[in-house]
Amino acid sequence: MILIGIFTGILTGLTGSSGVMVVVPLLNMLLNYPIHDCIGTSLMVDVIAPAAIAYSYYKHGNIALKSGLWIAVGSVLGAQLGARFSDSIPELGLARIFGVYMIVLGIVIWKKGINREIIAVKFNKVLKFKTPAQKTITSLCLGFVVGILTGLLGAGGGGFILMLLIFVLNFPLHLAIGTSVLIMAITASSGTVGFALHGNIKPIAGIIIGISAVFGGTLMARFVNHIEEKTLAKAISITFMLLGAVMIIIRFIETHKIVP
Repeated sequence: MILIGIFTGILTGLTGSSGVMVVVPLLNMLLNYPIHDCIGTSLMVDVIAPAAIAYSYYKHGNIALKSGLWIAVGSVLGAQLGARFSDSIPELGLARIFGVYMIVLGIVIWKKGINREIIAVKFNKVLKFKTPAQKTITSLCLGFVVGILTGLLGAGGGGFILMLLIFVLNFPLHLAIGTSVLIMAITASSGTVGFALHGNIKPIAGIIIGISAVFGGTLMARFVNHIEEKTLAKAISITFMLLGAVMIIIRFIETHKIVP
């Protein structure tokens, strides 16, 4: 659990993403926890570790909570709805969703690292923000969708929020990561409550992994704040795609009972 936590913290500090990337597959594959318990526990970790990691980004001036506040509000509301319906999804289906999500997110971030400004401009042309109120309402609605996915998939929403901050609010990468980590902690707290009410959390595992993730995440965050943006984007995208591919392959092997 300590090793899982350190690896989780490193990933969160590097990418600003949820611990679901590591916690869910490793708890499920190594400790044989049911997938729904893994999801709830990952949300608990996403409450503990991101707060400490966000502080490291804050010290480097890479937190802008005010701009992403409405995304946070919408995601907190949506997380409760997503957690309520999580139990209705088969475990194998959830596992495959995780893998596909990571690969797609990796591809998006790779492209964003090359032409973030262009994508952001095109995105805003489609939405055609004419007033601050329109942008606020859009952020609230998109945040609500992120929250549903958070509760459904057990992600603190960091990866989803990261994309919204980059493509909707046009944040630079470092600022987007720092802000998404902080919002993720807020969102995950809502999802954690939802899963706890259904008894789908392993509290001891969550505490051990969360504290270990604080250690790994704060060290990585200090390093990331000094990395050039394009290099950081490539490192993030490769990490996501590899994790997603590994999880899909493992699920394929388990499904077809291909045991060495």
